Amino acid sequence: MKARVQISNVLAALLLAGCGGGGDSTSPPPNHPLVWSTVSSGTSQVLFGVWGTSTSDVWAVGNASVLHYNGSTWSSLSIGASQGAYGVWGTSPTDVWVVGSDGTPLHYDGTNWTRGAKLPILSLQKVWGTSASNVWAVGQLGTILHYDGTSWSGISTAQTNWFFGVWGSSASDIWAVGYDNIAPLYLPVMFHYDGTTWSSVSTGFAEGFRGVWGTSASDVWVVGEGGIILHYNGTQWTSVSSPTTQTLRAVWGTSPSDVWAVGNLRTIIHYDGSSWSTVRSETTDILMDVWGSSSSNLWSVGTTGTIIHAAPSP
Repeated sequence: MKARVQISNVLAALLLAGCGGGGDSTSPPPNHPLVWSTVSSGTSQVLFGVWGTSTSDVWAVGNASVLHYNGSTWSSLSIGASQGAYGVWGTSPTDVWVVGSDGTPLHYDGTNWTRGAKLPILSLQKVWGTSASNVWAVGQLGTILHYDGTSWSGISTAQTNWFFGVWGSSASDIWAVGYDNIAPLYLPVMFHYDGTTWSSVSTGFAEGFRGVWGTSASDVWVVGEGGIILHYNGTQWTSVSSPTTQTLRAVWGTSPSDVWAVGNLRTIIHYDGSSWSTVRSETTDILMDVWGSSSSNLWSVGTTGTIIHAAPSP
């Protein structure tokens, strides 16, 4: 019962975040070479994560929903479990991991879904790895799990926080980010793995973190509460001017000069190698994640089953 109450509280806070205010008081966002358009998902449930391997193999996961895109349509798949699905990642169409509210990673081999032994974890938020035998999952109560190709094991961080993002440039350079919700503050939490040990990193900033992504060990982005954007150059973290004050929930890109972040109240922003700018969005929902197969083919998912797709303008 405790797990369900905590998960319900998180979802309630998520939905409330999209109801207040009318967004940033800025001029209309500029046009962009890519046009974002809404795509029917077939569900009204919150979608928390999106990932894929190609233009014809894309996954979106959410509240008791796992959707797959085959290049032309989205369809719902049964995963044999009722858990809310929050994160998805894999190495190929036959090696896909989904994590969610019951703390048990699910694996897809191209045909069937299997679940391992129940772990003493309430909720997992994101999953990422460098190979089929080196996968990491993060979530509630400072949880960091590792899969070695055979089984999952837990790493103790002695934290009470939520981790919401995990990414690395290699097996020996991995970042996990999140926050401690000590009302009314979201205190930032960041951990780094050097190939042997996970250790806490102090950034000197006050806002909580939601997502992390980069192109190399010296080019890493973190986004979070209040529109905060941080950049790591391999030596230190610095604050970068943000075009929004809305919470940013995910960041992803294709190169150092092509980075995207999405968040509350339809927020989509883009980095061109020099600065971040707001991009026009047709949805009014909270956007939870972003991923693409290339710089000209992107997907973002969010509340009420929202799926939006970016492609070059006609």
